[in-house]
Amino acid sequence: MKQFLKINPADNVVVAIQPLTKGTVIDVDGEQITLVSNIPAGHKCALKDFAEGENIIKYGFPIGHARHAIQKGSYLDHEDIKTNLAGTLDYSNIHIKGLKKYEPSGEQLTFQGYVRPDGQVGIRNEVWVIPTVGCVNGIIKQIVEKTRAAFGGDKIEGIDGIFNFPHNFGCSQLSEDHENTKKILRDMVHHPNAGAILVVGLGCENNQPRIFEEFCGDYNKDRVKFMICQEVQGDEVPYGVGLLTELVKKAQQDKRETVPASKLRIGLKCGGSDGFSGITANPLLGAFSDFLCEKQGGTTILTEVPEMFGAETILMERCGSDELLGETISLINNFKNYFLSHGEPCGENPSPGNKAGGISTLEEKALGCTQKSGSSVVCGVMEYGERLRNNGLNLLSAPGNDLVAATALAAAGCQLVLFTTGRGTPFGTFVPTMKVSTNSGLYQRKPNWIDFNAGVLVEDKSMDEVVKDFTDKILRVANGEYTHNEVAGIHEISIFKNGVTL
Repeated sequence: MKQFLKINPADNVVVAIQPLTKGTVIDVDGEQITLVSNIPAGHKCALKDFAEGENIIKYGFPIGHARHAIQKGSYLDHEDIKTNLAGTLDYSNIHIKGLKKYEPSGEQLTFQGYVRPDGQVGIRNEVWVIPTVGCVNGIIKQIVEKTRAAFGGDKIEGIDGIFNFPHNFGCSQLSEDHENTKKILRDMVHHPNAGAILVVGLGCENNQPRIFEEFCGDYNKDRVKFMICQEVQGDEVPYGVGLLTELVKKAQQDKRETVPASKLRIGLKCGGSDGFSGITANPLLGAFSDFLCEKQGGTTILTEVPEMFGAETILMERCGSDELLGETISLINNFKNYFLSHGEPCGENPSPGNKAGGISTLEEKALGCTQKSGSSVVCGVMEYGERLRNNGLNLLSAPGNDLVAATALAAAGCQLVLFTTGRGTPFGTFVPTMKVSTNSGLYQRKPNWIDFNAGVLVEDKSMDEVVKDFTDKILRVANGEYTHNEVAGIHEISIFKNGVTL
């Protein structure tokens, strides 16, 4: 295994692949550099003497500037580097590269999925109970528990489980927040991973069940039922169990069938990132995204808009049209204005875990984060709560928060979320959430969380080999193999909130 990595020829730092001790001499492009500090794995080492204010280059781009004079061979972290980011920018000098949207070519892969009447394909056949308002969270929990018991437990023949998705919203919300709640819940009603759905309302909430039913548009009335608790005579739980039992029996009739990989819609997400994220796991997702979009005609979605700040121009230049470029510019600046409207800076994103893992500034985080999108043309730009319209690589408006962003990806229509992490996390949204470790240490330490180890990419395994193994794993999950969050029974949602609570 290499001691260090210089990612781009233009870089003036290297990343330690393994811990390096003070006094070690490293050879970088024929120059002998003696380390004047210990360098932890995943962290940066200076290749030159920096004057205060001079830019630090990594991934071939500035990731900030030196806060003070820095000696060659020194350890660099967040106390040494300050972001260059400020407010909104004028992107009038950005021009698209004119990349072509690729047509599927080569071997066309398939998986066994559930073809729904509207043409969507699910990779799970689950039965969901969705509340219109947080007031009924306790009721839907009882309905699900009693229905499971009636079928003999958690493992029910023909379906992948019955799940309820509590949330705290649906009432006491105004304008955009109220619409966001309705959109995410509507998107869940139309999601192909559910074979049947029971929507449970209270009756007096802002998110009125009958109005929400109209908001859902054309839905499968045979597989989606609505229940208003205040209109049920007596105990609403047995009534709900009766409705849910009928829906389970209908979902049990569904069978998997062979479908092309072009039907896959995959969300791209990272969290608990470290210094290896932009070297291993995120480039792996990028290579897979390119393969799925360009060779198979499938779809991926990149989100976490605040974690694009500092690398957004790379995405802008890859837009498929000037119209998409304009939408991407709005995507970025609207989120920056959201930060500024709350009196928050745009560039203070890295978390304590990010910093401990070797990420010093938002630009550094963003340049690693956006690698999940590969190099394909951007084919669509989506607002929060919007459902997919275009195949290929899409950008989605959502924050960086893990569960909020993953929920938004699933709501957009993704059957699976790929989640890269250097620190580890057990969470999962309402679709399978497949964890990809950036380093082998995490994979070995938390085998109950991590589904795939990208750390082998710095252990002399080629990207081509790992992409093949990764694709095989994703197809197994699409065919029904459970991710670790599913095995642990972790299925959650979180909805973006911005405004006043009444």
